[in-house]
Amino acid sequence: MSAVTMGLNSDEKPHVLAVDDSVLDRKIIERLLTNSSCKVTTAEDAHGALELLGLADGQQNFSNTVSDVNMIITDYCMPGMTGYELLKKIKESPTAKEIPVVVVSSENIQTRIEKCLEEGAEEFLLKPLRQSDVKRLRCHLTKDGNPTDEGMLCVGR
Repeated sequence: MSAVTMGLNSDEKPHVLAVDDSVLDRKIIERLLTNSSCKVTTAEDAHGALELLGLADGQQNFSNTVSDVNMIITDYCMPGMTGYELLKKIKESPTAKEIPVVVVSSENIQTRIEKCLEEGAEEFLLKPLRQSDVKRLRCHLTKDGNPTDEGMLCVGR
């Protein structure tokens, strides 16, 4: 099994990697996801996320990587590497490209939203995230695209 996999067994909690340089925003995302029965791992920047995923430059030791990530939620504006750049690296990776990525931002800039969606983001959400946003994302938490909750449909693009 690879370091990053997608499938969910019926008794497993979905595992989400939340990436945001703001401690407050990370805590909000973590609380919302935990309330929706998700396992959450957090990273304070894109480089930390890449390390957790085993995708950092030159990384060959996968012993410290996060396994079984079902979704990544990343802030757009972060120092060092933006959420868009993180999205591109994930989608270029043979082991991680199938993981759904959701980009979040406090800025409603249409060109930024379009750029992220064109690069492969499942959704682009505006901060602050709400519980209704997280419930809407649950449909992206399976490999085959079937909703995890019966009758739930993906809303968005």
